[in-house]
Amino acid sequence: MNSLILVSGSSYKQSLFRRLGVPFTSIDSRLDESPFKSKGLEAKELSQLLSKEKALSLRYDYPEATLIGADQVCHYKGKIFSKAGTRDQAFLQLKELQGQTHELITSYAILGENQVIEHTNITQLKMSALSDDEILEYLNYDKPFDCAGSYKIESGGIALFDEILCSDFTAIIGLPLLQLSHDLNSLGFKLWKS
Repeated sequence: MNSLILVSGSSYKQSLFRRLGVPFTSIDSRLDESPFKSKGLEAKELSQLLSKEKALSLRYDYPEATLIGADQVCHYKGKIFSKAGTRDQAFLQLKELQGQTHELITSYAILGENQVIEHTNITQLKMSALSDDEILEYLNYDKPFDCAGSYKIESGGIALFDEILCSDFTAIIGLPLLQLSHDLNSLGFKLWKS
């Protein structure tokens, strides 16, 4: 069996992947995302393209490995919300999303020796109406500056929402494990190995 590489430096994705009990290595992508983000692609297309390109960024160095690239895009009314990076930007993102329903699109691409398996999960999230003070209190609590949309659903961010419609809750955190576990199993990777 070939080695399995999760092409990500994200601690969130690594933690999710460990749940499957499949031995893997995590290596950060070498992809510069900015040229892709400036193409004006639809959110779903961008998420799918970036997940595949991230995996491809390591193909030359690891030709025998099975590579998994993943990407997540948060969007509202056609506007894409990247990771805020700063408290001020996170405040502006949550201020715009509060009281509204937005989509979180999570994609992955598995590059095997002779095949590509791709999957995309779309989650609809209805955020509660929030005051400026509530947004600031949340930002102080979770510091979600490295998350698309500026919230951590797996932490205090769950209390920001009135309704979440999804087929796989793990997709919100960054990796849709329901389908990924089936895809890895179909490729011969055994789950729950110690």
